[in-house]
Amino acid sequence: MPPAVKRSTYRQEQAAATQDRIATAARQLFADQGYGATSIDAIAAAAGVAVRTVYSAFGTKREILSRICDRWLEQSGARERVGQVLAEEDPIKRLRGAANWLRALYEADFAVVLIFEAAVDEDAETRALLRSKLEGRNEVMDLLIASLKDHLAVPLDQAQAIYRALAAGGVYRELVEESGWSPAQFEQWAGDLLEHQLLRPSTKS
Repeated sequence: MPPAVKRSTYRQEQAAATQDRIATAARQLFADQGYGATSIDAIAAAAGVAVRTVYSAFGTKREILSRICDRWLEQSGARERVGQVLAEEDPIKRLRGAANWLRALYEADFAVVLIFEAAVDEDAETRALLRSKLEGRNEVMDLLIASLKDHLAVPLDQAQAIYRALAAGGVYRELVEESGWSPAQFEQWAGDLLEHQLLRPSTKS
């Protein structure tokens, strides 16, 4: 490999490592202090970098929030799991897979959900970012339920609404964070509810 290419690759790897370092520090501060109360200066100090490095790496606090969300999705394997769920031929197992997808997303780092909830009162650009992330999640969830349209006992839009309701952060927080359920118990409950509410009796038998 030519030296120029090596240097370019090294710089890219270093830049990515710096971004991850900053995002990790910011995620902890956002969780502890709140998104709005956390300054770029505080993020830089926690990450052990200069303030100008944070601005160079991200530009705005909002972009750091976006990176945190992307890392959360990678950690949960959300994108890969969608394909696995859709590939399941048995409708019951596919619906159970949808419950597992939700569990994996929240179990990976539920603090990110709380950070997002706390950031909804920020500026219009931040609200637009959060809205786009939520819409992306809902599109995936709607796709999972739409794949079962031939087996549903209720109209498709109603079935999709029920699944999205289970995904409300307050549901997981109440059951797992507050009431002490394990993520596995949450998944079992969600799967049972979805199967009971959404599938035709002939499918369940």
